[in-house]
Amino acid sequence: MPILPASPTDFNIIRSAYAELTVTDLEASRAHYVDLLGLVESARTEDALYLRALEERQHHCLVLRQAQRPAVNALGFKVSCEEDLGRLEAHFRRLGLPAVYVQKEFQGRTLRARDPQGMPLEFFHRMDPVERMLQRFDLYRGAHVMRIDHLNCMVADVQAAHDFYARQLGFRVSEYTETDAADPQLWAAWMHRKGNVHDLALMNGDGPRLHHVGMWVENGLDLIRICDIFAAAHLTDRLERGPGRHGLSNAMFLYVRDPDGHRTELYTGDYQTMDPDFEPIRWSVNDVRRQTFWGHKAPECWFLEASEFVWNGEPVPRQPARLSERPAIAT
Repeated sequence: MPILPASPTDFNIIRSAYAELTVTDLEASRAHYVDLLGLVESARTEDALYLRALEERQHHCLVLRQAQRPAVNALGFKVSCEEDLGRLEAHFRRLGLPAVYVQKEFQGRTLRARDPQGMPLEFFHRMDPVERMLQRFDLYRGAHVMRIDHLNCMVADVQAAHDFYARQLGFRVSEYTETDAADPQLWAAWMHRKGNVHDLALMNGDGPRLHHVGMWVENGLDLIRICDIFAAAHLTDRLERGPGRHGLSNAMFLYVRDPDGHRTELYTGDYQTMDPDFEPIRWSVNDVRRQTFWGHKAPECWFLEASEFVWNGEPVPRQPARLSERPAIAT
């Protein structure tokens, strides 16, 4: 199936910017994300924590909101100017998709929309500025998380989702995975706006669901350090996969789970993709190097478990994956 070039748009989505998750115990979540991983607490309200990474100048990249069950309220994207919000609203409405403005603490006018797969998206231009902690080396802890990097989602129909983000929102493809059939089918696509490997990854699976939030760290030693920290805290059950190096993206990685099961990827070492003549890189779904360049396989839970989306407080219905192919798993 075809990988499409990004269509020109009259709005400019700059990058992935935040995720808003619901959690069942704010204190336990704070211990995980702040005390262990090392994110910075920007603010706390009665029912939410607002966290950022060390180099970020905007108020938050992760919102944790108290709720009865874990889920994902929204995936946030920054746009280049206030006018882009009106253009996006009109675009979603022309496509017959919901788009409304919502009030969000610590950020300006925010457009809440829903893609054809059912994923809740939020777009904003302005967010409250905060102190950048990049050179506050005395406060570094945990994994030394620098910034949010990407959002990875499981979707039932990767081709349809890819077509929407390429044609309608102007996302470009850096790398992709296909089946090896005579008529190859798109199994996953890594799509970007800011000129790295991805702002949004789409992978085959029952969905839509959020597979993980990708957070950038400085180097591979940060991954080793956080493994030691979790081991010393007797929390090795939260270390799901890695450390390792992806073939796809070339990045080094470690996947960890929070107390509610939400997954974070600690990620470093990918490459730039902003050249307009960059050719997307193809991988076979059966090439074991794509998921881990060194050859070790992912556990089965990595392909099956993910966080549910909600829209207006109700779970987004999950559809079965269109493709049955799945990479080899660890046994």
